[in-house]
Amino acid sequence: MILHGKKILLGVTGSIAAYKACELLRVLQKRGAEVRVAMTEDAAKFVGETTFAALSGFPVYTKSSANSLKHIEYTRWADVYIVAPCTATSLARFACGLGDEPVSLCFLAGPGEKWIVPAMNSVMYKSPAVQGNLKTLRSWDIEVMEPANGYLACGEEGAGKFPEPEDIADGIEFGAHWDPGGKTLLITIGRTQEAIDPVRYISNCSSGITGAEIAKEFLRNGWNVIAVCGPMEAKLPKQCEKINVKDAESMNKAVLAKQGDVDAIIHCAAVADYRPKKTALQKIKNSREMQTLELEEAPNILRNTIKKKKQTIVSFALETENALKNAQQKFKDGGMDILVANTAENFGKDIVEYGIFTKDNSKPTFERNSKEQLAKQLFAEIDANA
Repeated sequence: MILHGKKILLGVTGSIAAYKACELLRVLQKRGAEVRVAMTEDAAKFVGETTFAALSGFPVYTKSSANSLKHIEYTRWADVYIVAPCTATSLARFACGLGDEPVSLCFLAGPGEKWIVPAMNSVMYKSPAVQGNLKTLRSWDIEVMEPANGYLACGEEGAGKFPEPEDIADGIEFGAHWDPGGKTLLITIGRTQEAIDPVRYISNCSSGITGAEIAKEFLRNGWNVIAVCGPMEAKLPKQCEKINVKDAESMNKAVLAKQGDVDAIIHCAAVADYRPKKTALQKIKNSREMQTLELEEAPNILRNTIKKKKQTIVSFALETENALKNAQQKFKDGGMDILVANTAENFGKDIVEYGIFTKDNSKPTFERNSKEQLAKQLFAEIDANA
């Protein structure tokens, strides 16, 4: 589900995790959603309605609301209703059809998509009553997001912890389930590190942000995503199947092992062309005296996948001079279906200068745009042909 432009009703119940609902509201807004709030009286003991009203910009639906028909108004306005956090008591209300306060009234009256994020003590969460209620709600096509494991407010550890707000938003935006029958993207992200010794390596500055934006765009449009990731700063949604690697050799093996299972491959990682011919097993002493480092060619992952080509293959080319001319030659000689040429201008920032070479457009003009917009354009090119 694309969150941008969506109308979301957030139900908050009487859990200590209610304070995290404020952060969840902000995360949803940052992704372009409009949010309104309904809350129980117990929730207001943890976070006041004034806070949610200020953050959302709308009156909060509470038991004391002047308009007693908000459970009709707000639920018909909303595209999605999310109850987060959801206590065991509220679960029981939902499963029994009891509507005696704003959050449960909205649950009964809401005609659209519903999500529930349970948060409670782990023993309570695992109890037959709670699990039975969750089973009932799932049978009604209510999406239930599993709580996290961790340190709970009661001092115990286990299942029942409120997930991180970013993870909740990812679950709603990118889907909670792997679809074995859907299309699958294999993408390399980040950079490689070619070891000189146990503490030194050859690498580059790639953050992985462009690759992460591409992965998210494919996820939100219903594709499965396998991400082969070198070291990077970017974060990926948990809905990706993530394979962590470090150097070009391990990335090459991981990509070739998965190639036969996918519909498209995007080579977005910044992979070293060369690696040390020998890697020292111990830290090199007096390294300032080492004037020469002997190198050998690292695996060419793009070339290796093209040899086995059965799917759409995309590569990236970073250019620092004569970008259009150099990229045209790479596209002509490389054998890929699509080439994304980008320049070093604004390197490391959200705005990137790029051109997308395809068989129908071998002389694109370069444009400046966000990495998110680049991801949208690239998805459109691949989805139409995969």
